[in-house]
Amino acid sequence: MRTPLLAGNWKMYKTAQETTAFFRNFIPLVAGVKERDIAICPPFPDIAAAVEATRGTRIGIGGQNLHWEREGAFTGEVSGPMLKAAGCIYVIVGHSERRQYFGETDETVFQRTTAALETGLAPIVCVGERLEEREAGKTEQVLLDQFHGGLGELEPAQFERIVIAYEPVWAIGTGRTATPETAQAAHRFIRELIRRQYGDEIAGATRILYGGSVKPSNVKDLMAQEDVDGALVGGASLDPASFAAIVNF
Repeated sequence: MRTPLLAGNWKMYKTAQETTAFFRNFIPLVAGVKERDIAICPPFPDIAAAVEATRGTRIGIGGQNLHWEREGAFTGEVSGPMLKAAGCIYVIVGHSERRQYFGETDETVFQRTTAALETGLAPIVCVGERLEEREAGKTEQVLLDQFHGGLGELEPAQFERIVIAYEPVWAIGTGRTATPETAQAAHRFIRELIRRQYGDEIAGATRILYGGSVKPSNVKDLMAQEDVDGALVGGASLDPASFAAIVNF
């Protein structure tokens, strides 16, 4: 059985003070949660506050990105060892907004993923198609290319430690959500790619999250799908009650 993972991606929202206030309200709402994992990925300046606020809980903190080098003259970047030392467990890699606005490629996704693994972080690696690609019937080809370009060169022992997030770009922050059936079809395809590359055992154990306008009103139907193992939640993770409702689906 795959343990569901409900992860919040705060993007560029909240100060350290607002982070502390969020967890003060959120933690009591999920105190009884068992048999599922919870993660929050705040902006870099908020990580220390998030780690301190969640100490002694089952909530894991993650970064939203990392550089592939351990250190160096890379102004504005953050390395895996820095995130690990700050108390992070997870890190998001290859989010569509990184691909769209900051030049992320499948090659750099692979570099960042291996850097995260070398540091002992669990990468949440994002894949997904744009609207024009879906309308052109290219969803599976895009997923195939992103899988082989960004993940397929990992060794089996490395791949076992990653989480994949399927995030159809047309559903991120738009209010549009893939139907449960559409999400399941993409997740099934991704799991089949894993099976072909790494075998039945790893395919059966890999968690594949859905990301794209997940809300309390749709999470239950999404999570009912056989190959949907959790959610990477954007806007709905910013409100304690909303994200708690998703965690407690």
